[in-house]
Amino acid sequence: MKLNSIILVLLLMIGSTAIISAGASAGEAKFELKSSAAIKDILAENVGKRVGIKLNSNEELEGTVTKVGDSLVHLSRLSGKDFYDAVVLIDRISAISMRVR
Repeated sequence: MKLNSIILVLLLMIGSTAIISAGASAGEAKFELKSSAAIKDILAENVGKRVGIKLNSNEELEGTVTKVGDSLVHLSRLSGKDFYDAVVLIDRISAISMRVR
């Protein structure tokens, strides 16, 4: 009887550890740069997420990627600019920052 109880406790501990570690790894986003990726592709992968972009003019914008077109990207909910959105030429973007951890 005691052996069955010990086995049951061990199984519960192993199961709860597996659930906790699966939840931690599922919550972590991972970014992997593909060799053929372009700025447009990275923006398209981040639709609905907040990103920071740096323009060739050194201006920086942070907002939520709403839509990515052939040559334009729509950023909504701009940081520090209530009630403003931006439409940016993709060719004018020099860098993108996004949260991955």
